Amino acid sequence: MDYSDFPSDSGRTGHCVLFASSEAHPLVKTGGLGDVAASLPMALRDLGHDARLILPAYPSAKKLVRELKPLMELRMPGIVGTVQLLGGLLPDRDLPVYLVDAPAYFCREGNPYTDVSGRDWGDNPERFLLFSRVVAHVAMGLPPLNWRPHILHCNDWQTGLAPALLREQDERPATVFTIHNLAYQGLFDRATFDRLHLPPALWAVSGLEFHQRMSFIKGGIVFSDRVNTVSPQYADEVRTQRFGCGLDGLLRQLGGRFRGILNGIDYRVWNPADDPALPQGYDAEHVHLKAENKRELQTLFGLPRDEHAFVLGHVGRLVEQKGVDLIIDILPRLVEAGQVQLVMQGAGDRALEQALQAAAANTERVSVHVGYDEIRAHLIEAGCDAFLMPSRFEPCGLNQMYSLRYGTVPIVHNTGGLADTVVDASDATLAAGTANGFLFNDPNADGLWYAVEKALRMHREQRGQWRALMLAGMRQDLSWQASARHYADFYSEAIAARTSLHQAAMA
Repeated sequence: MDYSDFPSDSGRTGHCVLFASSEAHPLVKTGGLGDVAASLPMALRDLGHDARLILPAYPSAKKLVRELKPLMELRMPGIVGTVQLLGGLLPDRDLPVYLVDAPAYFCREGNPYTDVSGRDWGDNPERFLLFSRVVAHVAMGLPPLNWRPHILHCNDWQTGLAPALLREQDERPATVFTIHNLAYQGLFDRATFDRLHLPPALWAVSGLEFHQRMSFIKGGIVFSDRVNTVSPQYADEVRTQRFGCGLDGLLRQLGGRFRGILNGIDYRVWNPADDPALPQGYDAEHVHLKAENKRELQTLFGLPRDEHAFVLGHVGRLVEQKGVDLIIDILPRLVEAGQVQLVMQGAGDRALEQALQAAAANTERVSVHVGYDEIRAHLIEAGCDAFLMPSRFEPCGLNQMYSLRYGTVPIVHNTGGLADTVVDASDATLAAGTANGFLFNDPNADGLWYAVEKALRMHREQRGQWRALMLAGMRQDLSWQASARHYADFYSEAIAARTSLHQAAMA
């Protein structure tokens, strides 16, 4: 088999990084991790690092990866069927991608984690143990690839076992583990641990055991050289009992090994000036052109075409964490306010989906699209006046950043990455020209309504100040470049820590 024509980056002078993720846009995406997994490695490559992505070979990924070819077969005991490593490029950019092709585990309908009815796949522990095993193999350097990473960067519970599997390898790379949402931990019972035939020593408080259950995410936290989450504020929050999901004590113990690094957004994908999803491009110097996108949005979602309407939008998972129930609670007040419209897109909790659909059926001012469509998401960001994001907690959040970039003023709960990116419109911040949105402190319907009412009043009565908010957001630097530099420094720290540990062990 000829491996010589697989992309090689031997000329790059930075770190070699293997970025392991269970999803990556546009191959497969269920949330923000999918955006990060495509954007961060590419931003690292722009800085001169040799970053490569590895993820399971879902059917959609095999269909979309460019120049896909088999690289090698992996022999792994206890695995059903064959396991191949495939290689190619992301469809819309020159990012090398490895796909773990194990049809018995990853070739199925549904999304990466659930079946078509929304229930978790019963064999998720086996599926993501297999993925973690292959990630660990590739991280140690496979001769046919002629490439070996300095850094293995794992993300969320689906990759949490890879650092655990590498823990006793003397020549292993430095490991970094990113928590995108601590609420999803990959928790399974003791019988599952036994079924997976993991090393018995891992069943310990200092290993994977978590209140008599096995925690995949704990493997990533305990056995990585450096751990981070996706905003400074969320890093502080998860070290408290309220937001730590039982792991706050462990995260506090990490001390300087743990920090928050704010996500960025991909300006190649999210740029209102040349976004192909929009009928009318615009920028900060031509922000008046945004109005055409509002009219198109109203038409697409079946709302009355009214250029004077105050249009609110929301895109995201329809779950309690995102505060969707709070939006439902304030719907009567929105309708009573007059000339207010609401556009929502997302999927999730069936009861919330039905409540929103029922509300939309009762008034022409509310329109809901259950499901996810990338074109509609871009048009919502461009066509709305304001964006609702009342999340009870939010590790980073990307939609508020998309909104800022598109001059759509965010209305958000004062938490996590929302607090790190949105500056509340107070008298002081308005005078300083730094205000770009509206924050509320109490995660309930009254707290949300307070912020919405404040925004509505400014939109109607203080158009100059509203325009200043739009422009402040549009001129903010939210690109991945700054974040990628922080990650590069974090990698250097992890490599130094790993080198020191290795030298101590050899002494």
